Amino acid sequence: MILVAAVLLTSFQAPPPRAGAAGITAIVGATVIDGTGSEPQRQTVIINGERIEAVGPGLPVPEGARVIDGEGMTVVPGLFDLHTHLPYATATGLSGDWPKNLKSYLYCGVTSVVDFGTYPETFEPMRRLIREGKVTSPRISLAARLTTPGGHGAEGGRGDFFSQEVSTATEALAALERLIPYQPDVIKVFTDGWRYGNAPDMTSMNEETLTALVAKAHAQGWEVMTHTVRLDNVKIATRSGVDVIAHGVNDRLVDRELIDLMKARGTTYVSTLAVYEPRGREILTPLLRRVLDPAVLAAIRPPLAPPPGGGETIPIPPTNIVPGPETPSRQRRWYNLENNLGQLHRAGVRIGAGTDAGVVGTHHGWGTIRELELMVAGGLTPLEVITAATGNSARALGVANERGTIAPGRLADLLVIAGEPHRRIGEITRIRHLFLGGREIEREELARQIATPELTPLDSTPANELIDDFERADQRSTIDTRWIYGSDSGVDPSKVIFGRIARQPDSASLLATARLSIKERPYIRMTIPLRRGGVEPVDASKFSGVKFEVRGAGDYRLVVPTYQVRDLNYFAAPFKASPGWSTISIPFSALRRNENSRQAGVAWTGRDLLTIGFEMAGRSGELRWIELDNIRFY
Repeated sequence: MILVAAVLLTSFQAPPPRAGAAGITAIVGATVIDGTGSEPQRQTVIINGERIEAVGPGLPVPEGARVIDGEGMTVVPGLFDLHTHLPYATATGLSGDWPKNLKSYLYCGVTSVVDFGTYPETFEPMRRLIREGKVTSPRISLAARLTTPGGHGAEGGRGDFFSQEVSTATEALAALERLIPYQPDVIKVFTDGWRYGNAPDMTSMNEETLTALVAKAHAQGWEVMTHTVRLDNVKIATRSGVDVIAHGVNDRLVDRELIDLMKARGTTYVSTLAVYEPRGREILTPLLRRVLDPAVLAAIRPPLAPPPGGGETIPIPPTNIVPGPETPSRQRRWYNLENNLGQLHRAGVRIGAGTDAGVVGTHHGWGTIRELELMVAGGLTPLEVITAATGNSARALGVANERGTIAPGRLADLLVIAGEPHRRIGEITRIRHLFLGGREIEREELARQIATPELTPLDSTPANELIDDFERADQRSTIDTRWIYGSDSGVDPSKVIFGRIARQPDSASLLATARLSIKERPYIRMTIPLRRGGVEPVDASKFSGVKFEVRGAGDYRLVVPTYQVRDLNYFAAPFKASPGWSTISIPFSALRRNENSRQAGVAWTGRDLLTIGFEMAGRSGELRWIELDNIRFY
């Protein structure tokens, strides 16, 4: 299991604002699309510091201001993507390079994203690194995730630390109470277990539970967005008061009842066409070439000769990112998605923009642009699509008083485009100036850093000798992190119960008991992040290995992922335990890579450790247990 927030820190910092002596920039004579749906007008936009000071035709330019000649240009609010998985690589078998993914969004003009790919323990370090300027990033809204036992969102083998599982209103309220210390920006709820006819349905959330969950979340000031894809379930979600339906209705065409419900509730509809589009992702466009991490590009295609006659488009043989065969079922679902988007829009339902980017083949940043193009194909005009991706999405996220539109007092998240995207949506990519909070971002520098073959450099902090002695009564480790677990994936994973128990009257240990699933290679892995959320690596190179006290029965593995490993394999070493306590020392030199690793030559350094894991595997259905104490480096 790889921690989903393992790659956050980058040394890149945005350049200082390019403005006049007074810190003011004037964009003069451009066509302004204000994000409200109003007809574009030729106006001047004055930026003062991080905000828009004035907008209007023929405004005087303040003395000393930097002037951008807007003749032939269009000014657009920065784009939103309401559905992303930022830490994920978009090719199978790779861990993501989050800093590069963030830069991909910015390069494409996306200045606000909602992330569904992290978990609450990562929120504090993420926010801190962004606040300190160590991460160059769009504005991120971080989501905590809830689902049902056996529901979508629970099948990834990532444990309930990643998606809390609730069956009743009582459990949902308790889960949200546990989230209060983390202060998520939004709540993501997996309410619909339909697997598109490709697999047996998973569980879905009942209306009573979802209604109670929404009411509690709103009381905390949290917007609620749902994975809901069937018409009947979308009606339940809308009646329950959710803010955003974060996928399109797939199973059939929408009806009058849903339209009336969504309009009455003010629910926003986000169709995520980019993830559902029935096509092979086999065309490397100029934009995609600029924003793809080289490791992802290498994983999705073999090296190719330039196309005959040169040109900017390179055909890529379909490989692991082709979404599947063109079956009648898939074509019918696509027909429903396109028609439902147009029908809901024409009926007056608010439409937002989101992609599900991070899913294999739905590439970060590029997917947002593709979504806009597909929305136009679904029946919206380019101006309506831009409104959906700016002002409408800001309203859905509850931030319309700060961003999403061009008006005095709003944050200056702006794109200056050499073209008319309100007439031809494809011209939205012709960005000449990109502003985030009044600060101009150098897109070419972003592209250069995305194109580097190495992972984004991370700063390691020195590792503590003592990792955990289980003496803290608040269930956190000695190094102030939270134990988590992972397992084999699927709707029927291995199950584990773990926690701190008394070892002696005045000391404690960790006990984990697992029932392995009925699978070929079932396992449970108990993992301790070496810093909160496994976000920032630690440097343990001054130590020689890992020592711990253990009781158990049989064979186990110590598993140590490092930041530099990208192919989801680990350094690991086996050990044995018996029912009596023993002390085991495993030198770093004993750690080995899996033999099928594509990075078998990557050297162990100990300078970029993320977690320490203890793995229990065995026969299908077997009961396994382990008890641990006094884990330390030596």
